Amino acid sequence: MRRAPLPRTVLAVLAAALTLSACGKDGGGDGPTQGAGGRSEAAAEDLGFPGFATKNTTRVGGADAIADAAAVARATFPGGSSKGTAKAVALVDARDWRVAIAASVLMSPPLRAPVLLADEPGELPAATRTAIEQLRPAGEPKAGNAQVIRVGDVPRPEGRRTTDVRGANAFALTRAIDAFASAARGRTSDRVVIASGDDPAFAMPAAGWAAKSGDPVLFVTKDGVPADTAAALKSHQQPKIYVLGPSKLIPPKVTAQLRRLGSVKRVGGQDPVTNAVEFARYSDGAFGWGVQDAGHGLVFARTDRPLDAAAAAPLSASGTYGPLLLLDDRDDLPKPLEQQLLDIQPGYTRDPVRGVYNRGWLIGDDRAISTAVQAQIDALLEIVPVTGSDQPPA
Repeated sequence: MRRAPLPRTVLAVLAAALTLSACGKDGGGDGPTQGAGGRSEAAAEDLGFPGFATKNTTRVGGADAIADAAAVARATFPGGSSKGTAKAVALVDARDWRVAIAASVLMSPPLRAPVLLADEPGELPAATRTAIEQLRPAGEPKAGNAQVIRVGDVPRPEGRRTTDVRGANAFALTRAIDAFASAARGRTSDRVVIASGDDPAFAMPAAGWAAKSGDPVLFVTKDGVPADTAAALKSHQQPKIYVLGPSKLIPPKVTAQLRRLGSVKRVGGQDPVTNAVEFARYSDGAFGWGVQDAGHGLVFARTDRPLDAAAAAPLSASGTYGPLLLLDDRDDLPKPLEQQLLDIQPGYTRDPVRGVYNRGWLIGDDRAISTAVQAQIDALLEIVPVTGSDQPPA
């Protein structure tokens, strides 16, 4: 049966990921894409500047999270060597953001399975199908040699070995994700992130941390701790519980219930942008990004696109390993985020080659984050000369 051609948006996003990764044909890649010649009218657009890349930023320009997840997976696993291929992918139900954020933990070792998204049980989206075909997962021994880990009610990719993670509702499914990741690792984590199951923007930063650390994300509501969340916490045997978000979302009566299941510390801010900044800056021993100085990767997404947190999670667990930071407006760089970028802006005194650098990934097309804001972020990530009192301590 002949397949319908892919939409232009899907082709553009996947081509961008392939171009950036310059993948080879060994180990699952399809080779670099061919760009337009310099005399072509389309050359500037096809090169992707500044829409896809500036000197300090790279944009994954999907119109939605399904396209973004496909492009991120290809950029993260470009092929060309055994280390550049994914042994398995996580095919996740995109109809519940809680499930998608929780599934980000499957990108952590040992599974290293990037999140791909499906939004209906019957048919794979074109971008997801193409990404699986191009990634060519060989099978992950820690997942029963499955090539695809199906999370929730998603299609079964034809011709691929699969294993299923199931749950009756979002809380049961996040518990099952935690149990699956723990079984693959051979132990439970002694740290757990608790996020709001009511407000996705406050939960988004947890996705990247879960992908990097292997610490699971579980959810509570304003009214209490769901039974499945409590059962999952009990399996971790009095873990360190980090509550992400303010007391207006996760009130003291809920943290009191959590304290019966482990030690509790709260991190975050009063709005989603500040919440993400505070989580990026936070550290407590082995927990937390601790991004308070220069020399880091960073990932930027919009607060009203919560699925992008899961789509982008592999970028927090590979390459420059960056926390997720959030914008709440297409055309405006929020002050708390601007201040964070100023606080960690790299500087040099003699030679920038001897300095450290920040690097940013932007998730979503120009309708999510404008090119003008991308230019602002690029400037704030740039290494700059420092002299006199501006010189940072050695």
